[in-house]
Amino acid sequence: MTTPEPQDATEAQGPGGYAAARLRLLQERAPSGPDRRTALAALTDDWLAALFAAAAPPKGVALVAVGGYGRAELSPRSDLDLLLLHDGTAPQEAVAALADRLWYPVWDLGIALDHSVRTPAQARATAADDLKVQLGLLDARPLAGDTALAGALRSTVLADWRNQAVRRLPELAELCRDRAERSGELRFLLEPDLKEARGGLRDVQALRAVAASWLADAPRDGLDTARRRLLDARDALHLATGRATDRLALQEQDAVAKELGLLDADTLLREVYEAAGTVTYASDVTWREVGRVLKARSARPRFRGLLGGRTGPKAPVERTPLADGVVEMDGEAVLALTTRPERDPALPLRAAAAAAQHGLPLSPHAVRHLAATAKPLPVPWPAEAREALVTLLGAGATAVPVWEALEAEGLVTRLLPDWERVRHRPQRNPVHTWTVDRHLVETAVRAASLTRRVGRPDLLLVAALLHDIGKGWPGDHSVAGETIARDLAARIGFDRTDTATVATVVRHHLLLVDTATRRDLDDPATVESVAAAVGTVGTLELLHALTEADALATGPAAWSAWRASLVADLVKRVTGVLAGEPLPDPEAAAPSAEQERLAVEALRTGEPVLALHAQGEQPLDPDEPEPVGVELLIALPDQPGVLPAVAGVLALHRLTVRAADLRAVELPAALSPGPGPGSVLVLDWRVAAEYGSLPQGHRLRADLLRALDGSLDIPARLAEREAAYPRRRGVQAPPPRVTVAPAESRLATVLEVRAQDAPGLLHRIGRALEGAAVRVRSAHVSTLGANAVDTLYVTRPDGSLLPDEEAVDLARALEEALR
Repeated sequence: MTTPEPQDATEAQGPGGYAAARLRLLQERAPSGPDRRTALAALTDDWLAALFAAAAPPKGVALVAVGGYGRAELSPRSDLDLLLLHDGTAPQEAVAALADRLWYPVWDLGIALDHSVRTPAQARATAADDLKVQLGLLDARPLAGDTALAGALRSTVLADWRNQAVRRLPELAELCRDRAERSGELRFLLEPDLKEARGGLRDVQALRAVAASWLADAPRDGLDTARRRLLDARDALHLATGRATDRLALQEQDAVAKELGLLDADTLLREVYEAAGTVTYASDVTWREVGRVLKARSARPRFRGLLGGRTGPKAPVERTPLADGVVEMDGEAVLALTTRPERDPALPLRAAAAAAQHGLPLSPHAVRHLAATAKPLPVPWPAEAREALVTLLGAGATAVPVWEALEAEGLVTRLLPDWERVRHRPQRNPVHTWTVDRHLVETAVRAASLTRRVGRPDLLLVAALLHDIGKGWPGDHSVAGETIARDLAARIGFDRTDTATVATVVRHHLLLVDTATRRDLDDPATVESVAAAVGTVGTLELLHALTEADALATGPAAWSAWRASLVADLVKRVTGVLAGEPLPDPEAAAPSAEQERLAVEALRTGEPVLALHAQGEQPLDPDEPEPVGVELLIALPDQPGVLPAVAGVLALHRLTVRAADLRAVELPAALSPGPGPGSVLVLDWRVAAEYGSLPQGHRLRADLLRALDGSLDIPARLAEREAAYPRRRGVQAPPPRVTVAPAESRLATVLEVRAQDAPGLLHRIGRALEGAAVRVRSAHVSTLGANAVDTLYVTRPDGSLLPDEEAVDLARALEEALR
């Protein structure tokens, strides 16, 4: 790419000429890349130099580019970091006038400008007080004027940086940590900040600064490619949005991918994540080396003092054995001097397991040497390699950095070829904290703490590592994952029986939580279907542990004490079926004493009777607050409109519905206030207080009475509440979908509603079902992020199942009513 040349000097120094040339450059269809950034920087250099020359500057003055502009890394909407440097001999009025002649043309074009006017002494003093200023000056580049003055400043600043490195590098490390805390980890964010997030362009700049200190240097492999890829993405983002932004928002990703010539937004994110992963790994290695060097330097003066100022002989390096061929040295796991990786194909896994077990980082030099020299493992793996993998995964949290070190050198993909398809794969579900590959590792970490609950901890850990491996393939990831897991388990060296168990666990890893939260556990068909899929108690306990590990590794919204209790209840019932115990008949179950008491009161008064009970429900992670769990019992004489009325009132009181059981309680004459037996409708709701405070029962009852007699317009009130949240406007949600679950129950027809979660969704569903003249036996609500999955058990008014054709028609009508 060539820089557009202005027609003459007048055009070069004029804002209009520069703007036209800049526009032509940015409109060229060549993809974003180093050539365009260099050309844009050169074009800007020429323009600013012409402005400087036309202003007749005094002697002893230089115009200097610093920061990103100093590195000639100008993106289309980058600001200009400029320093007007003067030696102090020119009159201040002349320097100020020169600054005006330079800054105003930049502002006139709408280009952001970070500017300063300083002498070298002032620049050094400011850099000493402000680390960010010093980092910018490390990349100082003269544009015009007294180049010797600018060059002397840069040399002096570099010398200061090296002389003060022992003090300033810890300050830089703290700056990087604070930024990561604020902006998150780039490689796991759905809308990452390419500059500020950990693994972004700021960290690349920090690595350059560390290298300039001469104390340590970053691993070079892939770092330049990663930096270029992040810069290219930012260039494309500026062009796609027309704004100076570094945040890769969801709505911009397709346009940015197109600008870069990539297939789609997922391909874009995978490339960005891979680049960020390279930068993050390089940063971890570099800062670890900085810490080691600073620690050694701090100890050296004391050592010299003990010897009367003489250094004495060099102390021998201590090496502590960790495993066969693996030792600890300087706080890292390294290879023993006599180790021959080319003769020991299990060594990479053995070294990784030893490092994780002892909580040590795996030396990057050792990993690189293993990647270059170790022979592939035979297939199936020998027992030693399989046991080393299990040991690595069973180490828990310390396995994560070791696994990342193996990934950085391509060893994981060599060991597990199917890993490449999930590597850096984004998960476009806000519930998920991690990319697919990191989620798999995190699940294994969580599973490591649950190994005491299962008879085969090795199968649990491997299944945890592989449970989402099918997400790299089209279709249902559980189905695809079963096939892949079967192949990989055999490759790892498990026998046929264990391989089948791993494949079954992967195939059904969502079965327990989906069933527990979306199906009626009192329905025998529910429990029997799970028992048939699981097959054995051993497989069930593996699934139970994996379900918890998977949810905990997904994110705070995926697991709670409520979900844990539902899953545990289901597991208990399935265990009984697998042991040959009969299931109780739900039709014969007597009402609880509390339900019976409320039913008697409702029949006596002819009005609703409510009882609220806090469940004491708290999240498993105390740092993640969760709404207070509530059991709400309502008894009232049976009448039309009960379900939508109750659901609407709960929504108005900001109660999130999780489950609802509706049953008609027949009271014998002895308990009935009337002359004979009586029938009352009892609703047992499980709800959560949205803001952690329980509602007042008398207010709920008053609103319920108004809803039933028609004096409370619930749809209008919910519409007002929805309108009060402007953030919801303009978001195009997928259309709702209602399906009939085939042969799910012998007691009722099962409808599954998938829709965008919103206040009053269950109220709208209840109104639609009321109009269709069907009876709701129970409802089960599962919400993850913005998506709700509501499962409804419905019958005809006489309690019989709906014929197939009638059920399909009902599903279509309900789907239409929710649009």
